[in-house]
Amino acid sequence: MEGDTLATMPAIVLSLSCPDRPGIVHSVTGVLASAGGNILESQQYGDIDTGQFFLRIEAEIPGTIGDLREPVDELADRFQGRIELAEKDRPLKTIIMASTTSHCLTDLLYEQRMGRLPIEVARVVSNHDKLRPIADFYEAPYTHIPFVKERREEAEAQLMEIVDETGAELIVLARYMQVLSPQLCKRMAGSIINIHHSFLPSFKGARPYQQAHDRGVKLIGATAHYVTEDLDEGPIIEQDVERVSHALSAPDLQAIGEDVERRVLARAVRWHAEDRVLRNGQRTVVFP
Repeated sequence: MEGDTLATMPAIVLSLSCPDRPGIVHSVTGVLASAGGNILESQQYGDIDTGQFFLRIEAEIPGTIGDLREPVDELADRFQGRIELAEKDRPLKTIIMASTTSHCLTDLLYEQRMGRLPIEVARVVSNHDKLRPIADFYEAPYTHIPFVKERREEAEAQLMEIVDETGAELIVLARYMQVLSPQLCKRMAGSIINIHHSFLPSFKGARPYQQAHDRGVKLIGATAHYVTEDLDEGPIIEQDVERVSHALSAPDLQAIGEDVERRVLARAVRWHAEDRVLRNGQRTVVFP
C-alpha cells in the first residue's frame, strides 16, 4: 500500500546554493521529511575556493510544490542562499535560434521528439529562411527575423515579443551567427546557451576549420556556455574534444567538429532543463 502511495506522488527537484556551513543537508532533508517526501537522488558539492555549497535533490512529495514554498523560503533566508523548486521532467519552454547551419538544430529537434530532451520547442527563430523545412518536418513553429546591423534593436524586440508570447524560459543558440546585444543578455541572464568550436589553439573569424587544418591541429573541440555581455566568455556548462590526425582534410575536420558540437550542446541543454546546472560565480557546478 505504501509503495502504491509513493508511486503516485509527484517528483520535484530542489536545488540550493549558499555559503557553506554545518547543518545545511540536515535542514533541507528535514523539511522534505516533514512534508512526507521521499528522496530519490541527492548530490552535493562544497567549493573550498569560494566557500559556497551546492545541493541538488530529487524527491517525491505529497501535494504540490506550493506546499513547500514557505518552509523552503525560510531555509533560504536562514542560510542566506538561493533555493529553486521545479517539477521533475517538466518540459522547459525553449526557443532555438540558428542561422544556416543545420546540425545542432536538427539534433535538438530529433532528441526532443524521441523524448530524450525535456524541452518544449516553443519556436525556431532564424535570421535566414533556409532552415524552415527542417522545422516544418519536426512540426516546430518557425519565425524568420531578418537581422542587419542597422535594425538589431528592432530584430531583438521582435525576439522578445516571441519570448513573452510563448513564455519561453530558455534560448538556445544552435549556431546562430549573430551577436546578441548586452541589453538582451542582461534580460535573459542565465537563460541563453551558446555552442561554439574550441580548438587548441583557438581560431576566430571565417573558415575556422580551414584555419585548424592549415595549422595541423591534433584536437577538435566544442564548448557550450551561458551567454553574457562578454562574447564567448560566459560560464562553461560542457566541453568535449576529439583527437584528429594530419591525414584528415578540412571537410573531414568540419564533419568531426560538427558532431562534437551537437553532442556538447544537447548535453548542456538537457542538464540545464533538468536543473542540474548551478552558477558558481564565473563557473558552473554540474550534477550530471
